[in-house]
Amino acid sequence: MTDLSHYRNIGIFAHVDAGKTTTTERILKLTGKIHKIGEVHDGAATTDFMEQEAERGITIQSAATTCHWKDHQFNIIDTPGHVDFTIEVYRSLKVLDGGVGVFCASGGVEPQSETNWRYANESEVARIIFVNKLDRIGADFYRVVKQVEDVLGANPLVMVLPIGVEDNLKGVVDLLTRKAWVWDDSGDPTAYTIEDVPADMVDDVEEWREKMIETALEQDDDLMEKYLEGEEPAIDDIKRCIRKGTIALDFFPTYTGSAFKNKGVQLLLDAVVDYLPSPTEVKPQPEVDLDGNETGEFAIVDPDRPVRALAFKIMDDRFGALTFVRIYSGTVNKGDTLVNTFTGKNERIGRMVMMHADEREEIDTCKAGDIVAFVGLKNVQTGHTLADPKNPATLEPMVFPDPVISISVTPKDKGASEKMGLALSKMVAEDPSFYVETDEDSGETILKGMGELHLDIKVDILKRTHGVDVEVGKPQVAYRETITKRIEDSYTHKKQSGGSGQFGKIDYVIEPGEPGSGFEFESKVTGGNVPREFWPAVEKGFKSMMEHGVLAGFPLLDVKITLMDGAFHAVDSSAVAFEIAAKGAYRQSIPKAGPQLIEPIMKVDVFTPEDHVGDVIGDLNRRRGMIQGQEAGPTGVRIKADVALSEMFGYIGDLRTMTSGRGQFSMEFSHYMPCPSNIAEEVIKEVAERNK
Repeated sequence: MTDLSHYRNIGIFAHVDAGKTTTTERILKLTGKIHKIGEVHDGAATTDFMEQEAERGITIQSAATTCHWKDHQFNIIDTPGHVDFTIEVYRSLKVLDGGVGVFCASGGVEPQSETNWRYANESEVARIIFVNKLDRIGADFYRVVKQVEDVLGANPLVMVLPIGVEDNLKGVVDLLTRKAWVWDDSGDPTAYTIEDVPADMVDDVEEWREKMIETALEQDDDLMEKYLEGEEPAIDDIKRCIRKGTIALDFFPTYTGSAFKNKGVQLLLDAVVDYLPSPTEVKPQPEVDLDGNETGEFAIVDPDRPVRALAFKIMDDRFGALTFVRIYSGTVNKGDTLVNTFTGKNERIGRMVMMHADEREEIDTCKAGDIVAFVGLKNVQTGHTLADPKNPATLEPMVFPDPVISISVTPKDKGASEKMGLALSKMVAEDPSFYVETDEDSGETILKGMGELHLDIKVDILKRTHGVDVEVGKPQVAYRETITKRIEDSYTHKKQSGGSGQFGKIDYVIEPGEPGSGFEFESKVTGGNVPREFWPAVEKGFKSMMEHGVLAGFPLLDVKITLMDGAFHAVDSSAVAFEIAAKGAYRQSIPKAGPQLIEPIMKVDVFTPEDHVGDVIGDLNRRRGMIQGQEAGPTGVRIKADVALSEMFGYIGDLRTMTSGRGQFSMEFSHYMPCPSNIAEEVIKEVAERNK
């Protein structure tokens, strides 16, 4: 029986280029998992095994791997940093117990770090901070610590101080033990000596150590009292307090070093063991019934309880479909049958593997706390729960954002279309933020995703991984419609033709809802003029029409409908009659309610060298951008703006031209806003042309 207190399920997440994958490589080297270190910039990192990842030097899909450090088992997930793949981070955080947030010592807290940090806060994941790349020009550990406080509103607990910076980075001082870890320049992570604190750092070390102890001891009143009376706490007591505060999210132990230069990673690994929670120390997952309501039961991490496992990632590779699962409770043996509570179908577990990036090790059994992959499951998708068929329950499912951008793809030859269909269905199973639809009017295949890069990579995977050559249409924006006026109206549906007739009359108010509210329905009927059993039919009728607005057929958002009164016939009224009445009412009243086209606005974060700030701001203004703020950093300026998605196509090329290739940007969906009338007219005209 493995001791669960020796398990750590952790994720490594950060902004693009902060060095997550390199940090993961170092961890694998130190824990003896790999012998030659692969470098991201050579396209040889272990966890970046997709061709597209090696080429672009970014992580696209989260990779899972298992390793051991000081008799503890780490299940590590290296997540992508790019904003278009945030979904990968989100679903990884969902199944992890702890995380390591990596920040670049010169870039600091970058936009994607904020998004990931927000997700981790929502998932209540305990974290350690690692300020990486301390060997880079412009690196400043203390500035990043301050940014974590100011930008993320978090409380970093500094555990080590750097010895030297940039080219002079020699090692770190461990504040707990007051010892300096000094590495030589051979690049060997194990070539270090433990020495006394350098004389010129003694005062700093004492000052930061005192801060650290005071913050830690807030977790224990008795120790704090003794400390204030002058009694120095034992190191084990301090560690116990730090562990308690870290798991409670009161503060985040903060380390620094350079993963690339192999300096400082051991202390980070020790911190994972010392301060991040084991599977039994995190809040158990709530169980829900099939309608999504909490049952009050929890999936308690215990190998002897009924099985609860959450599928958090599907991956297709040369060995067949892999379903990554986190086992929350119970034990699964090879050959067991589990029920998928989403589909109600049974799944037989034929083969199980422990993953090491793209290599695998066959296993016969796994239990609560493990992260493993099941091979060859047919109907399981991300977010589905696998449970004991005799005692089923569902874990809280994952919620994914709607896509904001679409492109059309057509296979270049007839034979490729069936191949494309199969490839796309595999890709949809792997990525819940990627949608595929067929346009009923034109018969085109439409791909929908979170951004240009997201869809670029999908087309690339189609071509290379699946060998399907496609022609790509120009990107389309996911416009929506809404209304601007309140309308009181009445509609009667009457049909009399042999046999029983149909009758339903409704009086209703249609008005704009709160932004982001979607569709709301309420009935204020009193006195039984519209019997209560027909209210759901009225709601269903209105709701089914929301998919197609009256201006250009885009879905209608943020509308509130109130059923005020109506009339029914004892014989001729039925749910169907009232549903048809609601559909007729929609067609009659929405055109009178001031329909309006709204467009997705993106939160754009641009990084540019100082001498190009004017050009970048001018260009964003031309793109109908609203500048929200700018802040100067040591290597350039960050500009934050809200810009309409339709104006952002091809932006990366323009930005590179303006900034001599040094600019970077990221964007994520923020909200919907009314379209300027000239643009709305163009969009409506374009849709009408397409539908001819």
